[in-house]
Amino acid sequence: MSAGAALRPADAALIERYLEHVRVEKRLAARTVTLYGLDLEKLGQFAVQDDVGLTAVQGTHVRRWVARMHAGGRSGRGIALILSGWRGFYAWLGRQGLIQANPVQDVRAPRQPRPLPKALGVDEAVQLAEHVAESDDAWLDARDAAMVELLYGSGLRVGELVGLDVAASDGALQAGRGWIDLAGAEVQVQGKGAKRRAVPLGRQAVAALRHWLALRGQVVAVDAAAQALFIGRRGTRLTAQAIWQRLKRRSLQAGLATPVHPHMLRHSFASHLLQSSGDLRAVQELLGHANIGTTQVYTRLDFQHLAQAYDAAHPRARKR
Repeated sequence: MSAGAALRPADAALIERYLEHVRVEKRLAARTVTLYGLDLEKLGQFAVQDDVGLTAVQGTHVRRWVARMHAGGRSGRGIALILSGWRGFYAWLGRQGLIQANPVQDVRAPRQPRPLPKALGVDEAVQLAEHVAESDDAWLDARDAAMVELLYGSGLRVGELVGLDVAASDGALQAGRGWIDLAGAEVQVQGKGAKRRAVPLGRQAVAALRHWLALRGQVVAVDAAAQALFIGRRGTRLTAQAIWQRLKRRSLQAGLATPVHPHMLRHSFASHLLQSSGDLRAVQELLGHANIGTTQVYTRLDFQHLAQAYDAAHPRARKR
């Protein structure tokens, strides 16, 4: 350990003994042992700075050091990993009878700010929805277009999309699947927690679904045994993985800078709807969120959009 010379000899010996313990007795990988050593080197540096022996460290010391790491730009996740290494070291010291209590036991890393969901701009979403593939079979393009319209136009989760049937049936109800109702311009889905909800279908989604259903019979004969709305070449229900792959392919073909995944379209649906309506409760209902706190992340996304517009347009926004 490079900082060993700065440590009290007894502390440096304890760290070396612990690293030998995890290497020989716990048989951890060499890379893991190296990472443990780096974490304990940082612990030793803090102890030297505060003139405290490792066996005399208290929770107050550890919290102070966490604050220093956080102020220095270390992420909450990075700090949590360091604390995990320290916690293991002090648990070992406790088993050796060298300390009475683990000073890291009740110390937690700062919470990471929840990352904002990635959403497309309105123009990008429309570009993806209106893209017409040149090389794919007509039925494939019609199917993919209908999937995009449901993901972006109705905010469905990919699992909800996979589970859609052509129409309501006893089998769909028993299996917890959803279905489309073109006459009523809505889609019935079963979301998280087995909760059912009805989501409106926009005019473009209805048109795309009618077009897809007219071509669907080219893939498989429509009968009672083939109720899946979205199917592949073999007539079987599409998987979530297949939908991810098709969306990525379509977004690249459409010329979008970022590959699109299903949840990005759900985020785009929520963000664009909130920007236009400002009705958080309505967005919550349409997304099927049990807690409005989950939906409130889109208010941050909406504010980010407004802040970007301000920075780009207002003469007092920033120096140029």
